[in-house]
Amino acid sequence: MEIREKIDNSKLREISEEKSIPIVDLLLEKLKDMSQRKKEGSTLFAVCPNSENVLKAALRAAKRAHAPIKFAATLNQVDIDRGYTGWTQYDLVRKIKEQSYSIGYSGPIIVAVDHGGPWVKDIQTIEKWNLEKSMSWIKKSFEAALLAGYDLLHIDPTVDIFSGQIKIETVVERTIELISHVENFRKSKKIKSVSYEVGTEEVHGGLADMAIFKKFLELLKDGLQKIGLDYAWPSFIVGKVGTDLHTSTFDPVVAKKIVEIAKDYNSYIKGHYTDFVSNPEDYPKSGMGAANVGPEFTILEYDGLKELCAIEDKLYKEDKIGCRSNFKEILEKAVFDSNRWKKWLKDDEKDLRSLSNERKEWIIKTSCRYVWALQEVRCAQNKLYRNLELNGIDAENWVIMKIEEGMDKYFRAFNLININEKLNV
Repeated sequence: MEIREKIDNSKLREISEEKSIPIVDLLLEKLKDMSQRKKEGSTLFAVCPNSENVLKAALRAAKRAHAPIKFAATLNQVDIDRGYTGWTQYDLVRKIKEQSYSIGYSGPIIVAVDHGGPWVKDIQTIEKWNLEKSMSWIKKSFEAALLAGYDLLHIDPTVDIFSGQIKIETVVERTIELISHVENFRKSKKIKSVSYEVGTEEVHGGLADMAIFKKFLELLKDGLQKIGLDYAWPSFIVGKVGTDLHTSTFDPVVAKKIVEIAKDYNSYIKGHYTDFVSNPEDYPKSGMGAANVGPEFTILEYDGLKELCAIEDKLYKEDKIGCRSNFKEILEKAVFDSNRWKKWLKDDEKDLRSLSNERKEWIIKTSCRYVWALQEVRCAQNKLYRNLELNGIDAENWVIMKIEEGMDKYFRAFNLININEKLNV
């Protein structure tokens, strides 16, 4: 096993270092050139690494697709306090290096912070941190990401739990403050240049309206220029493209409009909440630069483990295993005890146990990512795996392949198959 110095040993990273160009910017430039030549666009696929199974599946799927892969880790998932995965920024990068080496994947791997801003991290909202404390934490999180070798930071100060609908001027002011801090720290530590992403999806407001979207870009451009940081202009702008937590239809008409606006600023549009989207093939057709997928893979992981639990029950009744793992029961209890499920309740829903079975299972599926790394859940999962392996079933591979199947869909729809070869990276 090798824990190499760089995140990957791709030719693209080598060129980015030689030319002192952030690897994300270089990749986007190459994709743009290829798109103009072949009259066919590609959209970068970003996975939220909310479990070790998802991380492994993403690297395996990227190798099979012969395509780049991007990991977009929220600060709830991966942070200086280890998040709910149990990983710091440093741990995530080492885990990616370890797993990519173990399967022989040598293509480009992009590592990024997703939603870095005050009160986007759950604990800050739950405990009602003040602005100074919240911003201070986020700055330390960005510093840790830079030291770990991250390639891109999503600057997202679009939430303010004390003022309701945040003013766009305030969003710009805090965006510039965070970018300025990152650049000062990066230079002081002689760390490579990184790329930026700004904005958020419509769930938190901020950039949902087209007029506000344009105003945000103008104010950000002027603000960065005034302090000599125009070179740190964001590669990605997160835009409203029709998808959110409860919808799965991408709007290509709206997307094309904001893609054209972003082009004027030399940026690309990034889509969030791409989970289970019904028309992923429209992303590259609309000129979308990238898209994030996260909860979908948690649900697929849950479904795979649920299938294994059903097989285990059958084997137990046939006297082919000694004791059940009780994985499903232990997982559900861990989800309930975590109280993280409260985040997903609708206004008229007060308690998990009072919900319909269908609604309850959806919330458990969505929330189980918060408890995958808990000791009791991991122990039960390992016991489930062992019970099945005693009967000739490769349980871990079963789950990972279930997740990979969902990822394969995006690699195909985003025109990424064999893109490493086409880009010579």
